[in-house]
Amino acid sequence: MNVALFVPCYIDQFYPRVAVATMRLLERLGCTVRYPKGQTCCGQPMANAGFEDAARPAARHFAETFAGCDYVVAPSGSCVLHVREYLDLAGDTAAVRHLREHTFELCQFLDRFLDLDRLDVSFPHRVGYHAACHGLRGLRLGRASERMAPDLDVVRGLLSRVAGLTLVALDRADECCGFGGTFAVTEEAVSVRMGRDRLRDHLAHGAEVITATDMSCLMHLEGLARRQGAPVRFLHVAEILDGNR
Repeated sequence: MNVALFVPCYIDQFYPRVAVATMRLLERLGCTVRYPKGQTCCGQPMANAGFEDAARPAARHFAETFAGCDYVVAPSGSCVLHVREYLDLAGDTAAVRHLREHTFELCQFLDRFLDLDRLDVSFPHRVGYHAACHGLRGLRLGRASERMAPDLDVVRGLLSRVAGLTLVALDRADECCGFGGTFAVTEEAVSVRMGRDRLRDHLAHGAEVITATDMSCLMHLEGLARRQGAPVRFLHVAEILDGNR
């Protein structure tokens, strides 16, 4: 299966190890992965801030860069949701519609298309899973507590395949961490309080590692954890599935 790897801005700049883990994982599960070098931001920050016209050039560039790809995969639910919902800022063409329908968050892609019996990985730690909002409520990677829907969870299903990994139960398993992109800037006090609440929940249940599908959420929580000296690590789901100890 031919896959184009889309690496979000903050992963490219701050967490390139997550992109490497994603590529290795996809290749280990049988994909042929290429990285279009001309890629840049998908335009989500501008669009979220209400600057639709400023987001259009980024959308057009994304559509041009990934044109002709069978599938596009990214280790980010928020960026994938933006592409799926708003790439029509680049125009309503057959090529754009194809990209909107064939761009997937990593866990979603693994669950839907690949042979998970080939994972064969161990991670002997207590792990707290933070269900990031865009993946949970936008991409429907799991059942949000406010919805009357079938009880499924793509990410937890993947993590349950990892030998030695213990998923800790949380009091509020799908509550927002408070990052929310520009929300963390415009409402920083509320954002910090929400993040501390989420961090407290994980620590109270003995999480040694906190994971998520979005490094933006983990970046927010990790900053708070460092400031209070909390003994917990932060890894993207891709890193755990790739065998990072």
